[in-house]
Amino acid sequence: MPGDEATSYLVRHAKAGSRERWTRPDRERPLTEAGRIQAAGLARILAATTRSVVSSPYVRCLETVAPLAEAVGLRVEEDGRLAEGEEPSWAMGRLASTPGSVLCTHGDVMASIVTSLADSRVPMTGGMQWAKGATWAFAIAGGRIVGGRYLPPPD
Repeated sequence: MPGDEATSYLVRHAKAGSRERWTRPDRERPLTEAGRIQAAGLARILAATTRSVVSSPYVRCLETVAPLAEAVGLRVEEDGRLAEGEEPSWAMGRLASTPGSVLCTHGDVMASIVTSLADSRVPMTGGMQWAKGATWAFAIAGGRIVGGRYLPPPD
């Protein structure tokens, strides 16, 4: 699917510092060094097919897609509808209607989208997973998501 013009991508933010040890607001929690390496790898993998980059406003999500946006000369659009705890319908609609889009979100939103698609009998390759820094590549046809493939976190 990477390389297809009719593919959109859903990224879970890369590795961030410990939620339990973080003393400031959670939305300010940054990536770790391992997370920054994952973000750089993501840029290498997705740059050729990226047409837009949209992210949850949480720092760890913005930092995950910043290298990708820079590599392709785009600005990261922040959208609170990708934040932790949000309902996934907007993200699913954006993925389906905007091939070449990369959306960065949180594990709960990614899990809801992947599970919903699988429950709707959309073919999903790679199992029910959503590791930090991982991506789901979704095939788009006729304004619908018609398949998904799990891409493990880059090294």
